[in-house]
Amino acid sequence: MTALSSTAPADAPAALDRCRSLVRPALAAAVARLHPWVGEMAAYSLGWCEVGGTPAVGQGGKGGKGVRQALAVLGAEAAGAPARAGVAAAVAVELVHVFSLLHDDIMDGDEARRGRPAVWKAYGTGPAVLAGDALFALAVETLAEQPGGAHAVRTLSAALSDLVRGQADDLLFAARPWTGPERVTPDEYRAMAEHKTGALLGCSAALGAVLGGTDPGTAAALDRAGRHLGVAFQIVDDVLGIWGDPAVTGKPVHGDLRERKKTLPVLVALGTPAAGQLARLLDTDPQAAAELIERAGGRSAALDEARRHLAAVESALAGVPLRTTAVDELRSLLAFLVSREL
Repeated sequence: MTALSSTAPADAPAALDRCRSLVRPALAAAVARLHPWVGEMAAYSLGWCEVGGTPAVGQGGKGGKGVRQALAVLGAEAAGAPARAGVAAAVAVELVHVFSLLHDDIMDGDEARRGRPAVWKAYGTGPAVLAGDALFALAVETLAEQPGGAHAVRTLSAALSDLVRGQADDLLFAARPWTGPERVTPDEYRAMAEHKTGALLGCSAALGAVLGGTDPGTAAALDRAGRHLGVAFQIVDDVLGIWGDPAVTGKPVHGDLRERKKTLPVLVALGTPAAGQLARLLDTDPQAAAELIERAGGRSAALDEARRHLAAVESALAGVPLRTTAVDELRSLLAFLVSREL
C-alpha cells in the first residue's frame, strides 16, 4: 500500500492550514452567536483566547490541528460538493468535536488539555457542561440552516449516537477485570473504537458531501473511509499511550497502563499464555507490563491491525469516483494522521 505510507507527506500540514483558514471565519461567526460567557468558554476551548477573553498568542491562537474540519472540506471537495457545503460541514463537526472534548474531560477527570487547564478546571464543571451543550446545539443549527440540511442533521445525529455508545462502552470497560469470563475482548474493543473515534471521523469525511447533495454511494464510501481511519488512529494512539515519547505525545511514559485502560495491545497480550503474569504486572509494575505486552506480541499485532484499517481506507476511496486533486490531498492528510508510529 503506497498511498498511505509510513512517512508523513510534506503537504499534509499545508492541507490542514488551508482548510483551517477557509473554515475559521465561518466558525468564528458561529461562536459569536452564543451567549457572551458561553462564547468565551467556546473560544477558550478552541484555543483562541485565555480565561477572561484575552486573545491567545502564538501557536495557541490557532487552536487545534483542525483534523475533522479538514476532513469535511476535503471530503466535500473530493465529491464535487459546493464549497459552502464543505465549510458548513466543517463548522458543524468542529463544534461537535469540541463539545465531546469538554464532556470527555469531565467524565475522565482530565485537568489539562493542550497544555492549559481544561474548561471545567478553568470555569467550573457546570459552566463547562453548559458550554458543551451550547456547542452541540449550535452544530445542529448550523446544518439545519443549510440547503439540504435535514439529511445532514440525520447524518450527524447517527454519528453522535454511535459516539455516545462508544464512550459508554469505554467507561464501562474500566470496571471490568483483566482476565476471566468478564474481561474485555478485542472484538468489543474494535466496536468501541469504531463508535467512539471512527463515527465522528466518518461523519466528518462524508458530511460536506451529504450537504452538497452527493450521491449516497459516494457519501457512504467517505464515511467508511473515515471510520476505518478512526480505528487505525485509535490503535496508534493506544500504542503511543504505552510506548510513545512523552516529548512528542505529551503523555507520561506508560500512562495508559497506569490508568488501567483496556487498549488493544493489552487485550491482545491478555489472550496469550502470558495473561496471568501480565494481569499481575498491570496492577503493580507498568514498565514490566509494557515489556511483557511487547514480548507477547501485543504491540506488533496492534500495529498490523492499524495497517489493515488503512488498507480498508484505501479500498473505500478507490471504490467511488472522486476528484483526483482533492482525493490526493485527502490521502496525504490520512497518512499524516497515523504516521506517528506506523
